[in-house]
Amino acid sequence: MRIFRLITIVLFFSVIHGNAQDNNFYYENAVYKDYIKTVQLYRAGFELSYPVLTLGEDIPLLLKFDDMSDESRNYYYTIIHCDANWNESYIDQTEYLSGFPVNPIIDYKLSFNTTFNYTNYQVVIPNENISMNYSGNYVLVVYEDNDKEKVVITQRFYVVEPRVDIQGSVHRATNDPFKGKNQEIDFVITHDNVLIENPMKDVKVVLMQNGRWDNAIRNLKPLFIRGNRLEYDYQQENVFPAGNEFRYFDNRSNKFNGEYVASTEFHQPYFHKTLLKDEVRANKDFFKYKEMNGKYTIESQDEEVRVPDTECDYTFVHFTLPLPSILLGGSVNVFGALTGWNANKSNEMTWNFDTGAYELSLLLKQGYYNYKYVYVPEGSTVADHTNIEGSFWETENDYLLFVYYSDFAARYDRLVGFRLFNSDEK
Repeated sequence: MRIFRLITIVLFFSVIHGNAQDNNFYYENAVYKDYIKTVQLYRAGFELSYPVLTLGEDIPLLLKFDDMSDESRNYYYTIIHCDANWNESYIDQTEYLSGFPVNPIIDYKLSFNTTFNYTNYQVVIPNENISMNYSGNYVLVVYEDNDKEKVVITQRFYVVEPRVDIQGSVHRATNDPFKGKNQEIDFVITHDNVLIENPMKDVKVVLMQNGRWDNAIRNLKPLFIRGNRLEYDYQQENVFPAGNEFRYFDNRSNKFNGEYVASTEFHQPYFHKTLLKDEVRANKDFFKYKEMNGKYTIESQDEEVRVPDTECDYTFVHFTLPLPSILLGGSVNVFGALTGWNANKSNEMTWNFDTGAYELSLLLKQGYYNYKYVYVPEGSTVADHTNIEGSFWETENDYLLFVYYSDFAARYDRLVGFRLFNSDEK
């Protein structure tokens, strides 16, 4: 009888697993409509923060975006639980959510006194209508007209149940003492508060550099297991090219040129900003300065702007990167939070044979921006941030470590630990 019951349980979960796979989706940070701009998701009150919540805490996440279509649209949102690799989890939405799984976005305001007309939408998560019951990876999905086929935005966020202790450090890579291009992240996970019988199988860690997913390290296993202590003290597998400090420009005013802005011009009916011509930094000495690790803030220095969300204007920002010749076998892209940490056709630069430079124009809201130039080889999903920018171990970077635990009973990847390391921390 006990054997029969065990077989029945295994078959039951196999059926659930098989049916879920038929409807399994991979989610990424993406904007699916050209008229949607300036998508931000962060801890409310902390514009430069990462979208990470602790289960049950009071501080919510805030989603903001602008609709530039100058049309009245009805937006709805839902929340999807995902596994450690951002595939939809094999659990029902009624389990991991409380409240209504689908809700309209009712907080929106029209722009005021701007050359571009837009509507600013905002959503706070969790709220009185919806909240998360489980830890793990989540995706906030925005779609139009209550039609889930009309997806407009997908944005990832994290909910942590802190059950493990994480200690670690960022330092110059052990096997890179002379070239000095890489940073190594060593860490130890102690799980005194959760029983993990098979850490090699049931524990997954994801290590990210700044806000990037494309170059994340996802397959690390503990190098040593000493009781409840998991040690990840590798010398190659946990290494990132450090890159260089992010470039920046000040787009906070249309009345004067901010830092690294060569000119501000009004061509009826819109403003245009031309940035100073950039240079390749791979062959230059390293220069350290404080920046925002690829992020941006929406703000204005114009005294008449009181509410940045609806009164900051949009401008066409023109980037120029002169090179001796075109780079074959791939594309050059402007990269950072301003492009959603993605390198695709929307931010791919065009080679101008007349000027001998890569050029790109982006429509950006007034604010202060970080960015880099990356090279993306054809067929690659990883952007190379060292080819043009260079790589120096002294570069200041954030490293985000996520620890997932999955057992047979839970049926999903629990996010039991999170730690933010900074390479300048001693």
